[in-house]
Amino acid sequence: MLEIDLRGKRAFVAVVADDGGYGFAIAKALAEAGASVIVGTWPPAMNIFEKLIKLGKMDESLTLNDGSKMSFEMIVPLDAEYDRLEDAPEELRSSKRYQDRGDFSIDGAARLIEERFGERPLDVVVHSLANGPEVKNPLLETSRGGYLAAVGASAYSFVSIVQRFGPLLRDNGSFLALSYLAAERTVPGYGGGMSTAKAALESDVRTLAFEAGRRWGARVNAISAGPYASRAASAIGFIGKMIEFYAMNSPIPEAIRGDEVGNTAAFLSSPLASGITGSLVYVDKGFHSMGVPADVDGILDALKKE
Repeated sequence: MLEIDLRGKRAFVAVVADDGGYGFAIAKALAEAGASVIVGTWPPAMNIFEKLIKLGKMDESLTLNDGSKMSFEMIVPLDAEYDRLEDAPEELRSSKRYQDRGDFSIDGAARLIEERFGERPLDVVVHSLANGPEVKNPLLETSRGGYLAAVGASAYSFVSIVQRFGPLLRDNGSFLALSYLAAERTVPGYGGGMSTAKAALESDVRTLAFEAGRRWGARVNAISAGPYASRAASAIGFIGKMIEFYAMNSPIPEAIRGDEVGNTAAFLSSPLASGITGSLVYVDKGFHSMGVPADVDGILDALKKE
């Protein structure tokens, strides 16, 4: 039987702060395939995340298909807006939510993992994060600061992670990023420079596939996933309507599930995908292939009810 086998592999997934997003779904799928999983978590969310796990509030979500419970090999503080700790403002470093977390930068996370597990401890690195402080603003109303912040946090952070985690990968390692269709098509309401950030991310995946492939033998791919009602996505403000619109108009007319993205991530991270790099894989029930809405009448009816 051909199966995804990641036994003996170690993965780092950035970021996971609850059980409701694609990052968690990917971490769980990697664990289902046999990998041990380290997660990076945004420092302000670490206390509640660790407490939920300790109190058993996430036991159901952590339960694997064989009945065992997934446990994270390590939870690493990570704020991917900062490449090095000294890049973070002093007032942030000394704030209540950060001061006890040590080096929460990308470089700090890489060094912490290497110190704990030794030289070249990783096989899989997943970038599952995005942030745009002005995401609700139309592009025409987005400030330079908001635009650059979106690109820095959502796109350059992947470049920085590949830079620092590349030397930590074992042979045949894999990097994976998560993108969205707004990288190539207009999605009104997905603003603040976030569509630009996703376009930059996809472009960087192709370039990094060449550079990381030649330097470390690593593969670099991205998944363009359909909308999902995660806590982070709620910042957009209309995620429910997006999910409904996708379900109405996709070739397979239903909402995307987290495990579908997770399973694709596990495949792309496995030896079964050894020939795939520099690629973008759509996991959106085929929505990206549509040229016009499939259910025009249904959409018009929905608009009339508003």
